[in-house]
Amino acid sequence: MDHTRPSRAQVLPRVTRIAVPSPSAAPTPPAPSLSALGLLTVLLAAALPMVDFFIVNVALPTIDRDLHAGPAVLEMVVAGYGVAYAVLLVLGGRLGDMFGRRNLFLWGLGLFAATSLACGLAPTAWTLVAARVAQGAASALLLPQALATIQAATSGSARGKALSYYGATAGVASVVGQVLGGVLVSADLAGSGWRAIFLVNVPVAAVALALARTSVPETRSAHPARVDRAGTVLLAVTLITLLLPLTEGRAAGWPLWSWVLLALSPAAAAAFVAVERRGERTGGSPLLPPSLLRIHSVRSGLLLIVPLCLGFGGFMFVLAVFLQDGLHLGPLAAGAALVPLCAAFFAASLLGPRLVARHGRRTVTAGSLIQAVGLAALAATVFQGRPHVGVWTMAPSMAVLGFGQGLVLPVVFRIVLSEVPAAQAGVGSGAMATTQQSSLALGVATLGTLFLTLSTSVGFRDALVWALLAQLAATALTTALSLRLPPKVA
Repeated sequence: MDHTRPSRAQVLPRVTRIAVPSPSAAPTPPAPSLSALGLLTVLLAAALPMVDFFIVNVALPTIDRDLHAGPAVLEMVVAGYGVAYAVLLVLGGRLGDMFGRRNLFLWGLGLFAATSLACGLAPTAWTLVAARVAQGAASALLLPQALATIQAATSGSARGKALSYYGATAGVASVVGQVLGGVLVSADLAGSGWRAIFLVNVPVAAVALALARTSVPETRSAHPARVDRAGTVLLAVTLITLLLPLTEGRAAGWPLWSWVLLALSPAAAAAFVAVERRGERTGGSPLLPPSLLRIHSVRSGLLLIVPLCLGFGGFMFVLAVFLQDGLHLGPLAAGAALVPLCAAFFAASLLGPRLVARHGRRTVTAGSLIQAVGLAALAATVFQGRPHVGVWTMAPSMAVLGFGQGLVLPVVFRIVLSEVPAAQAGVGSGAMATTQQSSLALGVATLGTLFLTLSTSVGFRDALVWALLAQLAATALTTALSLRLPPKVA
């Protein structure tokens, strides 16, 4: 008789062990995705700051008559917005990485609507200047979130197309801004005159705000960096000491303070670069990490954006002044003169995504050469148009110019961000937007100063020719720099 006792495993029924996943093994949530409606909402909101940089150009004579502003204050209406916008863009991108891009997108839209209302209701010229500075700050909070959301919530070919659409929106909005400004000022809705160019932003921003609540996904950096206070202050000092005297110096008679600020600008820039390099070397959180410039698409793209946007911003300002003060056109006719350029730009921007997929950087080179042809033709048309230059005679060269710009601007924006990691979407978007906006403001300051200075001695027609030739030189540089872009675009 076997007295061996059965083991516990022989008595108890076999129990199937069920593996319980640990919290660390939980499935990764799906990456946020930007729907077609979400992209449309983001582009609509992104268009608002771009429109408002240019929409005021055709309204300046009317603002001067209504508020008795004078040349120096009028330039502050333009420069106050542009400087605040450029100075705070990178900080806006960093804040979106930290607190959520959708959250800051909604705040930016709300503040843009409020500051636009303040601009539209401004009782005095200096009140308008203050409201424009606040509007520029709101734009700096809003715009980087649009770009960073596209970068973080799309991938592959969808991201490439979305960035191309963003670039097209940037260019078309810039031109449409002046066309729309002419229409609104001439319409004089309910006696609002120039105020309508700001008040129209309120309902548009309200619609975008309502759509964004449900269609724009929340994204943020997994490891958000802290705010770089020293870098932020030094970048602000660099841009202010450069842009403020260039935009205000001529109208103020080049006083001593303008030369002092210009002399301080290189020193501030050198200090900013030193602080950012040290911050990255010691493991800090630099506002603009120098390593970002080691990415080929970022380095070559930002370098090209400078002459491209400098020429574009200066051209739009100079042309608005020439059409109104030189040809004595009303706001509506001055805006309508840009329709050929706007239509050609839009058509080219639709072709851009397919052309860049097939031809890569050669699309930018070809567009830059077409732009140069348009500038040369426009300069010849204006120079030979004695004693008057008609809008219809300018239309063919304006169309060629717009088509070339439409092939370059959207594609370059796509190239710059094509190799930026999603984790750096905010800082990459802020760097690109800051370069774009600073260059636009610098173009208004430099080409605008050249044009306005020459107009008093050689007349508006010849002054425009010289300004166009200066932009042609910038376009030649753009063409050369396009050969340094990545051969293929993702």
